[in-house]
Amino acid sequence: MPVVIFGAGSIVRDAHLQAYRNCGIPVAGIYDPDVVKVRQLCDEWGVTLYRSEDEALENSGVCFDLATPPDAHAGLLSKIPMQAPVLIQKPMGSNIEAATEILAICRQRKLIAAVNFQLRFAPMMLALRHAIDDGYLGTVVDFDAWLALDTPWHLWEFLESLDRVEIAVHSIHYLDFVRSILGNPHGVHAKTLSHPRSKVAQSRTAAILDYGNDVRCCLSINHDHFFGRKFQACEFRICGTEGAAYVKLGVNLDYPHGEPDELWIHPAGEDNWMQVSLNGAWFPDAFAGRMSNLQRVATGEDTELVSSVEDAWHTMALVEAAFTSSSTNATPVTASPVFT
Repeated sequence: MPVVIFGAGSIVRDAHLQAYRNCGIPVAGIYDPDVVKVRQLCDEWGVTLYRSEDEALENSGVCFDLATPPDAHAGLLSKIPMQAPVLIQKPMGSNIEAATEILAICRQRKLIAAVNFQLRFAPMMLALRHAIDDGYLGTVVDFDAWLALDTPWHLWEFLESLDRVEIAVHSIHYLDFVRSILGNPHGVHAKTLSHPRSKVAQSRTAAILDYGNDVRCCLSINHDHFFGRKFQACEFRICGTEGAAYVKLGVNLDYPHGEPDELWIHPAGEDNWMQVSLNGAWFPDAFAGRMSNLQRVATGEDTELVSSVEDAWHTMALVEAAFTSSSTNATPVTASPVFT
């Protein structure tokens, strides 16, 4: 099915258009209110430029791809043709209230709507999920995400005006993927903050997800490690009762060029780590899988819509809880001994 794209930002250039071309999904055209930017992109890719929002919305028999800022989603969704398939760029609105409004609009218009949590479709994560489901790790009891990066926030100028950045537009991918493996946590302890040299509201996060007394889940994320590649990192360590896995998310190292993704498994009953051969990478290949699943559900070929708005709302609830936790005063440490 042809795709109509709203938005001409770097994510469309670096991932959407390349992924769709690679897997043979045609792009009907692109609309963006920034005429200069969208014309340059359309000329570069040989794609039709829509001169108005209405012109883009007049298409039928297409999938709509909303690669737009979060505060633009609801307005566009209220105009999308009834029952149409639509992919919504994460986050699903600016906060939980906006996510709830988006969910209501999608229900009312009976849209086949998914959120672009494409990390679930990255080759390394598909293979990891397969390994977990087939028992190579036993029961997952530890999930560590460790990032020390130099992220080029300037590529997304609109982020500088947002009150919520790091968790809402970056770590949201990791929170969503954790949910896909471990389910919804009971709660979250989080602190997210900026950096003296950063122009965005937050660029560093530490979070602990509460899965009870048997599972430990921690995320340590620093986008301001600007001291060269040597000790930068972007990796997950997932440990089970019988085996373990290591994932390197290569695209974030020298984004958007990146490095190769890696997946290593230490399977149950084995003594050594084994590297899994991957076909493709998170960027741009996961975007093809994301759109493919949406189209296959729209045509009746798939029965499960991965990261539907119904499911994505729960990721947004986790994001909201993390920001709430971050703004709540920490438990004070006793300043002096108290004798009774």
